[in-house]
Amino acid sequence: MTSKQVLDAFSETLMQDERILSARERDLLTSLLQNAKNVAGNLEIQSAVTAAIARCVGETVAQRAFGLLGSSIVEQIVARAAGSSGAEEGTTATLFGGPQPPSSGPQPPSGPQPPSQPGPQPPSGPQPPSIGLRRESVRAMDEGIPVTVFGGPQPPSGPQPPSGPATPRQPGPQPPSGPQPPSISVVRASALVSYGAQPRSPLTGTGVAVLDEPAVVRAECVILDEFLAPQEMEQLVRYTLEREALFSTSEVISPNGEPGVTDYSHRRSRVLMELESHEEVILDRIRGVLPRVLQQLGMEEFPVTRTEVQITASNDGDFFRAHCDDAQEMIASRRMTFVYFFHREPSQFAGGELRLHDTRKSGDHPLSTGSYQTIVPQQNQIVFFPCSTLHEITAVRCKSRAFADSRFTVNGWLHQ
Repeated sequence: MTSKQVLDAFSETLMQDERILSARERDLLTSLLQNAKNVAGNLEIQSAVTAAIARCVGETVAQRAFGLLGSSIVEQIVARAAGSSGAEEGTTATLFGGPQPPSSGPQPPSGPQPPSQPGPQPPSGPQPPSIGLRRESVRAMDEGIPVTVFGGPQPPSGPQPPSGPATPRQPGPQPPSGPQPPSISVVRASALVSYGAQPRSPLTGTGVAVLDEPAVVRAECVILDEFLAPQEMEQLVRYTLEREALFSTSEVISPNGEPGVTDYSHRRSRVLMELESHEEVILDRIRGVLPRVLQQLGMEEFPVTRTEVQITASNDGDFFRAHCDDAQEMIASRRMTFVYFFHREPSQFAGGELRLHDTRKSGDHPLSTGSYQTIVPQQNQIVFFPCSTLHEITAVRCKSRAFADSRFTVNGWLHQ
């Protein structure tokens, strides 16, 4: 019994089990195939890449299936499926949305099956609590790119690829029960942002918390790896470094709605508003995945009336306090925020993490519950989240302080 025969018989079933192939592994494979399709004009090269990945995945899936289910169980089911179908030999291409060339030769016949032995079964009782994030994926179609979303807990899904974009929600400090000093409220993240004093949690006169607490809104996001083809990313890096002199100081919107205000206590970074051809490349990719991103976030589709796109450079000591991206009337039409990470390699900065806060409402203002998700900047990765999500950028550390060593992002907003 070869691993390919196992995969051919069970591809659809096995791919649904994250213990066999994790969502992040599926996403990475689909991105690699999509970028090969976008860049390589030679069909033979595309087929060779697809076939090579399919072979590797087939081996991995087979090995993990045997380990989890027990070889005798797998062999029995495969034998039963082979006896009833007699169908032409398939390939793993259906898992990734692209055609595969036929196998290079006939498969050796499988030997007699051993008698059934009860293999180890997955536990049927309650599963232990997850120590990580749940990430569900949607298989990309022809022009799509894999989508992952943060949600509820899942059991660990096995070894992950090298990239590690996010950590679980962090239990931050809880709001004190006594009077609190004014803190930063809903602030806008772009060349236009807003800030102000944040209302305190409702308290009684004796300092006892009110019983009817507002419902907690969990911060959710969608992360796509390997978003651009390598040469597209390299061209973007080169374009950015050549325009250092054109970057300007980031501005905010004041509490009374006045734009163009510089406030270094709220935000420190530099921005470039002109991306030329790179803007259309990124927006075109976003248009292709937006329906699936909205589905994963549980948001209704909406007509995109306009977009804002900019490059942000963050160097040593730069940061952005907690804010929302639709906090003021003049930017209230923003629905979706996206942040694409890129930098010169090897990376020369640390920090600059994107934190998405769980919130509860106090009037019209979202207040952090003290728990959040942390997304560490990863090369060629994009993050989507609703503009109403309370988020912040932690301080960047860059020893050289050279512009070329900055944390760079292409960030922007889709308006309804």
